[in-house]
Amino acid sequence: MTTIAILGAGPGLGAAVARRFGNEGFSVALVSRDHAHVDALAQQLVDDGITARGYAANLRDTQALRSALDAATADLGPIGVLQYSPVPAKEFMKPVLETTAEDLVGPFEQSVYGPAAAVQHLLPGLRELGRGTILFINGGSAMRSSAGVAGTSVAFAGESAYGQMLHEALAPAGIHVAQLIIPRGIGGGEPDHEPDALAETIWTLHRNRGQFRTIVGEENA
Repeated sequence: MTTIAILGAGPGLGAAVARRFGNEGFSVALVSRDHAHVDALAQQLVDDGITARGYAANLRDTQALRSALDAATADLGPIGVLQYSPVPAKEFMKPVLETTAEDLVGPFEQSVYGPAAAVQHLLPGLRELGRGTILFINGGSAMRSSAGVAGTSVAFAGESAYGQMLHEALAPAGIHVAQLIIPRGIGGGEPDHEPDALAETIWTLHRNRGQFRTIVGEENA
């Protein structure tokens, strides 16, 4: 059985994606800082007949992240799909003129170092499988920087560049890399921004293996 690892799993989008892929026969590894939180999410999936387990790791701690991925592989089987979708911390979203060099460390640890650690750790297994999907989920500041959320804007730009380069470099190996940008956040009364609708979009990105960037509610770019 192939596993999807959802890094930054929560009760909204993470749970919806877990259910969508689980219903297609994937086992599900849910990773976040709070072990009790992901264990509860995993139990809900198990109750519905989906193979799932939770793992605790702060995505800013690259060694803890690697250990969680190793444990998930040992427990659930090879990871064929990686979704990187942690929610930015509030302190990452200071106005640009109030943002110091030190304020950028956390955003970069989460949005650049974390993805790089996860991807490089999983690449040997993905190459062995001969296929795979890597999904980056970002807010609108990944595409249009905002002076009101400087840390996230700068770090998301780095994550976007990294993902775009991976998209081009890994395509010959059968590994698809895609980014979904969700402007204005999840929910908010927009039907295509609701977790289940977003999970369906993410499943389509995995299945269709097309371009790098897709923007919810807008023309693809």
